[in-house]
Amino acid sequence: MKKFLIITFTIISGLHMNNVNAYESTQKLDFGEEDIQLLISELKQNSEADQWERIAQGVHQAAGLWTAEDGNFEDFKALCHTYNAKNADAREQMFLRIQDNFELLWGGFNKMNVGLKIPLHVDRGEILEIDRIFGGYSPEAHLSADFFKNKIAFIVQLNFPHFTLKEKTELASGWNRLDWAYARMGDVFTSRIPAALLQNYAQLSTDADSYISDYNIYMGNLRDDKGKQLFPDDLKLITHWGLRDELKTHYGHKDGYEKQAMIYAVMERIINQEIPLEVINKNEFLWNPFTNMITKEGATFRYTFEPDTRYRHLLNLHEALRKIDAYSPSAPSYIQRQFDEAMEIPVDDVEKLFISLLSNPIMKDVAKIIEKRMGRKLQPWDIWYDGFKTRSSLDINKIDAVLKSKYPDKNAFEADLPNILIKLGFDADSAKSLASRITVDPSRGAGHAWGAAMKGDKARLRTRISADGMDYKGYNIAIHEFGHNVEQTITLYDVDYYMLNGVPNTSFTEALAFAFQARDLELLDMEVDNEEAAHLAALDQLWSNYEIMGIALVDIRVWKWLYDNPGTDETRLKEAVLAISKEVWNTFYAPVFGKKGSPILAVYSHMIDSPLYLSAYPIGQLIEFQFGQYISNKDFATEVYKAFMQGRLTPQEWMQGAVGAPISVDPVIMKAKKAVNYFK
Repeated sequence: MKKFLIITFTIISGLHMNNVNAYESTQKLDFGEEDIQLLISELKQNSEADQWERIAQGVHQAAGLWTAEDGNFEDFKALCHTYNAKNADAREQMFLRIQDNFELLWGGFNKMNVGLKIPLHVDRGEILEIDRIFGGYSPEAHLSADFFKNKIAFIVQLNFPHFTLKEKTELASGWNRLDWAYARMGDVFTSRIPAALLQNYAQLSTDADSYISDYNIYMGNLRDDKGKQLFPDDLKLITHWGLRDELKTHYGHKDGYEKQAMIYAVMERIINQEIPLEVINKNEFLWNPFTNMITKEGATFRYTFEPDTRYRHLLNLHEALRKIDAYSPSAPSYIQRQFDEAMEIPVDDVEKLFISLLSNPIMKDVAKIIEKRMGRKLQPWDIWYDGFKTRSSLDINKIDAVLKSKYPDKNAFEADLPNILIKLGFDADSAKSLASRITVDPSRGAGHAWGAAMKGDKARLRTRISADGMDYKGYNIAIHEFGHNVEQTITLYDVDYYMLNGVPNTSFTEALAFAFQARDLELLDMEVDNEEAAHLAALDQLWSNYEIMGIALVDIRVWKWLYDNPGTDETRLKEAVLAISKEVWNTFYAPVFGKKGSPILAVYSHMIDSPLYLSAYPIGQLIEFQFGQYISNKDFATEVYKAFMQGRLTPQEWMQGAVGAPISVDPVIMKAKKAVNYFK
């Protein structure tokens, strides 16, 4: 599941703080270069030589953000003379004071955001309409405007200039920890986005999130062509996560195929927006997803298709982000801001990385192994094949019973967090300290983790917990989110500078979440540990990458289409998403599955409510695999602390520090090749 917020100034990354703004429309002042150079010379005369390069860089960047409303050149000049740090000690003292204040501000805003969204995110009864308004409010939206108005933004840019990704990469080998912290402070004010645009995006994002969180299917109301009920009356599943996870549980079961086929039919109706409105989060009618007929007490009723609402939310977010583009000269598209600035891996490099795995011939070998294990040909939904996992051979009902007894409510799970950490290899003191800074909430949605942003506040772990206790689905998600929370806590409390707290990008927090999640059965003493299990795990890892990389590739290509087709509507967008998903399927999956034209890669909910987030998952899985391989014969907790205490470096720099190698698909492919040979 999605890590809800990254702890550091990237709480509002690439949008609220990384690209900030003071005014709706203000005339930019272009100071003459001669005047700028004269000012730089004056500042150098009153400063030590080790500040000269920084002064030239900072003056140019601050001048580039100055507008007529900020004052004239004499005002700019006076600010630079007053607030320029004349030596290294003065600069460090200024930095420490600013970062302390940032922690206070961003931590406070984060705490308010958590509180305002609790009725929307936590299962505490009915959502009131007023809750949606409060939940969509962004307390921090005007902070950047205020900081340009009171000139703090210019002071920061003058003394802590911004470095591009290319510059960070080239300079990294010569930087110490304080240099990195200075560079991260320089990332805070790089452009000026109107507060109204930020607030608009915050509201639309909340609307999209609420749409997804409330999108449930009553599985007990589904019927096949013979009128047969396949699922229990009380089973209600959220799209896509609940549907996908339910589908996974039916491998190896006698009636598994027909249940999976029905779930797949439901997914197709959602993707195509052919689903009746009357069956979304409602249980009044029986529904045959194959024929798309709804009935009640034997009578057939007319229905209304969902009116492309799914794609309207996606389009709303794109339109809101596109309005921000004009105020982001360093990255004038959301794609660039998300990859070059937030992820700090160029989008073309990400695509190449994905395609190198998706097109690898080993996928056909793995598919043959899957077909042999299932005793049938692959179907499109087998991108979620779960038979390599140890749990696929276990009785899920027995696991559910164990978990419901062990964790009857959220308090029982929260109380057990220290014991879970000890089982993972953390010492008692570390386990107690980490767990004390995490609280558990019953989630309305599938689940997520929301970290604290200042010391003294707590990280939030959200997962679904039924009235009769936690089942395996909720537990599996909870262990994943717990991994996020542990990262969030370590990178807030144990990183040396607040400006470095967090991780390079969301993929790295996903890496630790996956590392925790992979040990879920081990924590219940149900894991099988032998040579075959190790090879199965390698195949499972590769197949999981194969699935999510295709989905992320669709996400990227949809956003490229959106930028190539301004002024589109939700219906054209739907048609484009379907065409792109089928194209990616036909290129990378049809040769392996032997079936063309499936739209299934468009089913992920994150594509709708979390713009361009999906790439974090496969990058995270690659990192998790490399990290897991590296620490396999080392102490887990020690290596977790060593890696994540690095904080927010650039991705490749972090990887070098953690495992001594860049991000690559080669380790997972090589491990899978050994597994293929084993089963041959």
